[in-house]
Amino acid sequence: MSWLISTFFIGISAAFATTFDDNLYLTAFFGKVNRSFRPKHIVLGEFLGFTTLVCASLPGFFGGLIIPSTWIGLLGLLPIAIGISNLISRDDETETVQAVSVDLTPAKSGRQKKSLLATIRDPQTYRVSAVTIANGGNNIGIYVPLFASSNLPSLGVILCTCYLSVGVWCLLSYNLTRNPLMTPVLTRYGRKVFPFVLIYLGLSILIKSESYRLLPSLAMLSN
Repeated sequence: MSWLISTFFIGISAAFATTFDDNLYLTAFFGKVNRSFRPKHIVLGEFLGFTTLVCASLPGFFGGLIIPSTWIGLLGLLPIAIGISNLISRDDETETVQAVSVDLTPAKSGRQKKSLLATIRDPQTYRVSAVTIANGGNNIGIYVPLFASSNLPSLGVILCTCYLSVGVWCLLSYNLTRNPLMTPVLTRYGRKVFPFVLIYLGLSILIKSESYRLLPSLAMLSN
């Protein structure tokens, strides 16, 4: 049971680190809802885009079945590097995702209800997915080492936690359009915590895989 609790906390950290920024553009999208651009386009588009990122990261899990875990765990240095980079360059960040979403106002309007399949095939849904994928470049760099250091049960817990977090952000972002004063507060404090969550994830991977034992020998080789 202890593995489940520890994996759940790792999943929460991974979910926060990789999906926190989603609330920025999701809030912008929900603010543009009208008769033809509906919340279901945004929610489905977000989940489709996130699934694409997960699928792109799954080779890391299969690689972890072949390569020794201690070497795979060295990939945990990647989230640490991303976290340190965010700490250094935090002041230079720009919210480009909101600029990307400016041109997504639908040209047509209509009242007809669409089936789930028709909504998935709707260009509006794919536009949201495109922004999700473009905004999730770092996700792959975090998921690959995390998946590679996980076994099948741990991977299932992590994925369930991440997908649940996507749903939570969709719900939160929808409600933030009703209370826009909360958006700057959430963004400000969330960005302060973000780099430390990444560093925690990287250290968790190194410790779990016992890859930290290799660091002294690698340091000697580099010298």
